[in-house]
Amino acid sequence: MKSKQEFYLKTVTTSVAVALSGMASAAEEGALPEVSVSAKKEASYKVDRASSPKFTEPLLNTPKSITIINEELIQARGLVSLTEVLRTTPGVTLGAGEGGTPLGDRPFIRGYEASTDIMVDGIRQVGRFSHEIFNLESVEIIKGPGSMQSGRGSTGGVINMVTKKPKAEDFTTAGVTWGTDQTKRLTLDTNWAITDEVALRVNLMHHDANVAGRQSVELERKGIAAALAIGLNTATRANVSFYHFESDDIPDQGLPFDTGGTLKKPPRVDRDNFYGFKDRDFREQNVDQITLRLEHDFDHGFTLRNTSTYTRSTNEYIFTRPTFGGCGNSVSNAQKQTAYANGVVSQCYRGGRRLSEGYLNQTDYFGSLDLWGMKHNVATGFEISKEELSDGGYTATGATEGTTGLYNPSPVGAPGAPFSRTGYGDPFKFNTRAWYVSDTIHFNEQWQANVGVRLDYYRVVDTGNPTVHRSDRMFNYAAGLLYKPAPNGSVYFNIGTSTNPTGETAGQSGGADGVAGGRLFAGNMNVAPERTRAIELGTKWDILDNRLSLTAAIFKTKKTDARAYDAATNSNALVGDNSVEGIDLGAAGNITDKWSVWGGIVFMDPVLDSFKSSATADYSGNQSKFIAKRSGSLWTMYKVTPELSVGGGATYTGKRYVNDANTMYFDPTWRWDASATYQVNQKLSLRLNVLNLTNERIYDASHVGIFAVMAPGRSALLNATYHF
Repeated sequence: MKSKQEFYLKTVTTSVAVALSGMASAAEEGALPEVSVSAKKEASYKVDRASSPKFTEPLLNTPKSITIINEELIQARGLVSLTEVLRTTPGVTLGAGEGGTPLGDRPFIRGYEASTDIMVDGIRQVGRFSHEIFNLESVEIIKGPGSMQSGRGSTGGVINMVTKKPKAEDFTTAGVTWGTDQTKRLTLDTNWAITDEVALRVNLMHHDANVAGRQSVELERKGIAAALAIGLNTATRANVSFYHFESDDIPDQGLPFDTGGTLKKPPRVDRDNFYGFKDRDFREQNVDQITLRLEHDFDHGFTLRNTSTYTRSTNEYIFTRPTFGGCGNSVSNAQKQTAYANGVVSQCYRGGRRLSEGYLNQTDYFGSLDLWGMKHNVATGFEISKEELSDGGYTATGATEGTTGLYNPSPVGAPGAPFSRTGYGDPFKFNTRAWYVSDTIHFNEQWQANVGVRLDYYRVVDTGNPTVHRSDRMFNYAAGLLYKPAPNGSVYFNIGTSTNPTGETAGQSGGADGVAGGRLFAGNMNVAPERTRAIELGTKWDILDNRLSLTAAIFKTKKTDARAYDAATNSNALVGDNSVEGIDLGAAGNITDKWSVWGGIVFMDPVLDSFKSSATADYSGNQSKFIAKRSGSLWTMYKVTPELSVGGGATYTGKRYVNDANTMYFDPTWRWDASATYQVNQKLSLRLNVLNLTNERIYDASHVGIFAVMAPGRSALLNATYHF
């Protein structure tokens, strides 16, 4: 793998030099704060509020299902990426991209894709790339239609990653992880309180590992995040942050799957079989993001916040897709069956380059006021964004594909074709302007209502062919009524909408038909946005002296204007219909001072009520692909002694179909994990995690049944964390 240590070390050195210079200046002025010792807060998996000011109430009083995985839980479970967080979250399943889309960047929440609904600190993320967690305080899964808060899409839910912020104290935490499969991971989290009002926080990460249970698959990732806060604990504050992430991986498309009808499940071969070329295949990602946030607290109880973010990311890849019967689009079922019977796998070439750039500016104005004898918690604001996504590729003058054995593939000996890059083409351009307002009205101590509306002006254009474009004005709303039978409990009902415009995944998704996707081309540019409405009835309780949160909700999401094949016009139109209804149960917090728990169970019925993808393919009544009807996760830790904590958990994923025809599927699976933590002293702690204890054969995802991506096998990780 290529080394970029020079850039990495230069960036780290510069950041440290700036911090030391600031500390020295503060020391000369006598401004360094006194060091104080305080008792360490007991770790808990319970979170009381969402991070966004658009949610004006604590979670207990928010009429919406929100699952939060905080830093304590992430560390206890030994998770190191967003993919791993989502893999163990009930109600979330993973999908695989057709091209170089990283696996964890195509999640499905409550039955609907959320690949374009990933946020960082409430700001929409531009482009698709792997997401690390070394700079995160928590991951928020905001379930149900969220277009009122988040804008376009947000049908099944939104994923919001909350980053670490500078604090008015000095601390440094260094972590070292060793593990099976040559795992080596280094992290550093350091915070300098330069003055009482100025602080700098820097997070560093280097990760190098193979993937458990997979031959030749490697991951190498590096990252740096630096944030400078000015005006801490004052009425006017500024926070400027920089994030850089890069990776150099060997991508893995797992096992060939589609045998032309011979098999309904992936072929039973050795789980570590790798059908790519380890000396050729690669995926390199680079992400740079700069964010400036300005805030001011007014005397009348309101806060004005403005956030500007610029993001640039590249995703370049060459990898091998394993298939049966050849690599073209016209391979017949008979050819696939013959290849499977003979144990021959085609090694199909895929290569591409993607460049994403985006500028987003978001202004929020929020606070409380008394009006007409009632308390109102109000949030309003507007957003402006400009995004560009460009595609490039690779050309070869010789062979790019080959064949190998199904049962004994060889990862060496790639075709010898020399590759050269092609330039980025004319980009797809996205422009958004939006305004929203939300009000939580407190009628009395028992009753409150939450109402909100949002108006988006959205335009997407293919600059390579400007005649292909789409403009929409989208209106969405959310309304909820909440009753508090006791101060520690609530019962609520809500209704909300979402909108998926044509072209929302332009430049990010493949396929030429666009029936089920959000691409933009001449054949679908006149198709109006898909519209969804959902209802939810739920209850939330904080029990055991508010240490433990319990939630329960029943919900139904209905998309009555879904893209599908229209026989009357022989084209795409909003004639489809799909729905998901279910039950969502959750728990988070402490049962006793020694016993912590986090978990949930989700029952869903995802149905294609009415859907055709062609004149002859009618899948109405089938189960929606990629979605499990039942899923659950439970994690618990118990403090045996003041120094020793032990625990573990289980994650269940039910049967998932991988195609609309429901002829191919993954079996239900259980994954068991275990953990033990020993506090050596106040500064040093040791943690052992064993993941997938039983080495369960788990499939993460598939791309419409063409291949089956395997989840990692059994692994063990030993972590040492030192607090300075």
